Amino acid sequence: MDDKQLSSRIGELIDEEHRLERDGQPDPARLKALEVELDLCWDLLRQRRARRSAGEDPDDAQVRPTDVVEGYLQ
Repeated sequence: MDDKQLSSRIGELIDEEHRLERDGQPDPARLKALEVELDLCWDLLRQRRARRSAGEDPDDAQVRPTDVVEGYLQ
């Protein structure tokens, strides 16, 4: 996925999250799944940008395991 595709996917996920919250009682499991997918997308986009800034190929960035990405704040 390139930067444009990642940004588009992030926008879609945010829109869905807002729709669910606006509609009343959202499914907590779906909200959690959206949160995790958003975190993974943001992480991959940041990796791509960092690689580009360092003169490296952004296409070498890879999705990290969920437990790694979700463990950053813990």
